[in-house]
Amino acid sequence: MSNQSKIEVATLGGGCFWCLEAVYVELKGVQKVVSGYSGGHVPNPTYEQVCGKQTGHAEVVQVHYDPEEVSFKELLEVFFTIHDPTTPNRQGADVGPQYRSVIYYHDQDQKEVSEQVMAEVTAENIWGAPLVTELEPLDIFYPAEAYHQDYYARNPYQGYCRVVIAPKVAKFRQKYVSKLKAAA
Repeated sequence: MSNQSKIEVATLGGGCFWCLEAVYVELKGVQKVVSGYSGGHVPNPTYEQVCGKQTGHAEVVQVHYDPEEVSFKELLEVFFTIHDPTTPNRQGADVGPQYRSVIYYHDQDQKEVSEQVMAEVTAENIWGAPLVTELEPLDIFYPAEAYHQDYYARNPYQGYCRVVIAPKVAKFRQKYVSKLKAAA
């Protein structure tokens, strides 16, 4: 594979990182997804600290993707359909600043594409309410603890996974069937 293209990274927060990870791992062009924390002021935070709502961090995923197979814009189009970007600091029953809707851009191109997609989502009034999605430059990303990685894949029958994550994954699969990775 000497012709391998450059892998790029997107950092997105849209509620619980387990939900985002479960969707993005199935998207064509995505090489890996890492759950973690960004946007706060406490170095190397733990899950318990982030849940304590005092670190300023959001639960995020870093999506490592091949831009020749899936564009940053396509990642954002998925992003705006798999979480509610109109509710500040919450996704359903998950409440707190760690669940905010946020895009941490890595460069000027990502910032401009994010502004474009956010303007399109606003103009289409998909959600029937104004977007509260934050758009910030990425400062530092801290990977979450090992037990948070691949959470849905490892715990599909856990209550939260069945009630919250499984319906999001099903909705994603239905809407983006042509963009799913081929079954192994």
